[in-house]
Amino acid sequence: MNTRGLHPAERVAEYTAKGWWSEETMDGLFRARVAAEPDREALVDPADKQDLVGSPPRRLTWAQVDDEVTALADVLLAHGVEAGDVVGLQLPNTVELVTAYLALWRIGAVVSPLAVQYREHEVGELGRLAEFTAFVTASRFGDRDLAADVRRALPELDTVFAYGPSGDVEIGGPAAPGARERVEAHVAEHPADPNDCVTICWTSGTESTPKGVPRTHYDWLAMSWATVDAPRLTRDDVLLNPFPMVNMAGINGMFLPWLRVGGLLVQHHPFNLPVFLQQIAAEQATYTVAPPALLSMLLARPDLLAATGIGSLRLIGSGSAPLPPAMVRGWQEEHGIGIINFFGSNEGIGLMTDPHDVPDPEERARYFPRYGTPGVTWTSRLSEQINVKLVDADGREVTEPGVPGELRLKGPVVFPGYLGGDLLPSPFDEDGYLKTGDVFVIAGADDRFLHYVDRAKDLVIRGGMNIAPAEIEGLLAAHPGVADVAVVGYPDEILGERVCAVVVPAEGAAPELADLVAFLRERKIASYKLPERLELREVLPRNPVGKILKREVRADVLAGKESA
Repeated sequence: MNTRGLHPAERVAEYTAKGWWSEETMDGLFRARVAAEPDREALVDPADKQDLVGSPPRRLTWAQVDDEVTALADVLLAHGVEAGDVVGLQLPNTVELVTAYLALWRIGAVVSPLAVQYREHEVGELGRLAEFTAFVTASRFGDRDLAADVRRALPELDTVFAYGPSGDVEIGGPAAPGARERVEAHVAEHPADPNDCVTICWTSGTESTPKGVPRTHYDWLAMSWATVDAPRLTRDDVLLNPFPMVNMAGINGMFLPWLRVGGLLVQHHPFNLPVFLQQIAAEQATYTVAPPALLSMLLARPDLLAATGIGSLRLIGSGSAPLPPAMVRGWQEEHGIGIINFFGSNEGIGLMTDPHDVPDPEERARYFPRYGTPGVTWTSRLSEQINVKLVDADGREVTEPGVPGELRLKGPVVFPGYLGGDLLPSPFDEDGYLKTGDVFVIAGADDRFLHYVDRAKDLVIRGGMNIAPAEIEGLLAAHPGVADVAVVGYPDEILGERVCAVVVPAEGAAPELADLVAFLRERKIASYKLPERLELREVLPRNPVGKILKREVRADVLAGKESA
C-alpha cells in the first residue's frame, strides 16, 4: 500500500498556511520531551503486569524510554523492517507498548495496532488486508502465547518480534554497541514527512469486514490538541490510561497528549477495577478516562470510593455512549470532579464538552459544541478549525433546531480515507465533508449545541470495544442449528452493552448458548465478541426488501430482559 503523501497537496497547502498543520512528527515530539527533561519520570507499567505478561512492573524516565526505543529500533532495522513497512502490534498497555510505537515511528514504519483480545481469525484477516511485513507482540498474555497465535494466523510474515522466547526474534534487551549511531544514520537517510502514514487503526462499522483507517502525523497531531485543551493538561499531570492503545480513545485520549505536554503516563488494561482504583491512589492520578456505565456504578458505591481515595483526580473523560446527566452532576457535586463529554471516532470526530465551557453538568451530559455557531466561542483551538453541518435524509443541510440530521465535518483532524478506498464507497460528500453516520439535532440557547440522537450504524460497544454484528451473524449462520440470526446489544451497567444472539432455529434443532459459543470459539474469534445471551424466535422482523429490522429486534430483546 502507499504510505506516503496521503493528503492531497492542496489540502496540505491550505492547512499549513492557516497554521493548523506543521512540520511536527511523532518522533519529533518525543525527542523534544527527552531533551527537555531526560531524568524526569515519564512512564509507569500497570500494577498487575506480572499477572498479565509474567514480568514485574517498571518505571522509566524519559531518557530510559529513549534508550529502549533506540534498542528496539536497531533490532527492527537489523531484521529488515524498513521505512514505510506496515507492522502489526499486539500488546497490552505496558511500557513496552509505548516503546514499540515510538521505535517503529522512529524508523518510519507504519503501526497497525490490534486489540489483545484478537485471536487468529482477526489477526489473519487484518494482517492480510494491511499487508503486514512484520509483527511485534509478546510470548505471554495471561495463558495465551500471542506470538504463536500470530505465526499461525500469518505464516507469510517475514518476522515475528516478541517480548519472550516464542517469536522469531526475542526483543526487550539492552541496546547493542553502536545502536544509536546506526538508528540515527537511518533516520538521516529516511526523514519523516508529516504527510506520511503512521498508523492504520481498524473500525468495524456495520459490515462484516473491518475497514482500515490510515492516519498521518498531520491529522493525529492536529487532533491531539482537542484532548490537551479539554482537560487543560500540563507537564504536572498524572495520566492514568485504562483504554487500549489501539484506536482514538487510547491513542488520542492519553498517548498523544502525554507526548505533547509531558507529565507521567500510567498504563492500565485489560481493565481490572481493584487495580484501577489502587492506581488512582498510589500514583495520585489527576486525569483518567472511563466509560459512563462504570462511572455510574462507582458513584453508586461511595464505600468503594471512600476506601480508595480519589482526591487527586480533577477531571475524568468519558464517552462511547450517552452520559446520564445525574451521573455527571453527582461526580461534580459529591466529589468536585468534572466529567468531560467526548464524542470521537477513528475517522476524525473531535467534539467535546468540558466544565470550563459548559459548567452546568446536565447540559454537559446532553450536548456537544456546535462549532461555527455565530456569536458563540469555545476555548478549544479546534473550534476554529472544524466545520460541522447536519444533513437530512434528502441531502439538505439542517439549520433548524430539533430536526435530525447526519453529522458531517471537515478540517485538519479528518483522516485521508479508508485503506483500499478505491474499492469502498467514499466516506466524504461532494463538498469534502466526512459522513459520520451519526444523527444529531441542533439544540440549546442560541442554537449553540448538538444533541446526539442515535447511531446510524448497528455497532455494539462492549466495554469500549466495537463489535460488528454482521461479522458474528455471518459466522453463526454456518451453524447447523441456525436458520436465521440477528445480533444486537443490550444494556449492561458495567460494560455499557453485552451481546445477544437472536436465533431462528433450523427445523428440528434447539441450539443452546453454550453450543453457539463453542462454535464461535472454534473460529478463533476474540472472546469479547462472544454472545452472552440467546433468544430463540420463530421469525425475525424484516422490511419489504428483506433487511432485518434491528431496531425491532433490539426493542424486543430489551422488553424480554425487563420482563424477566
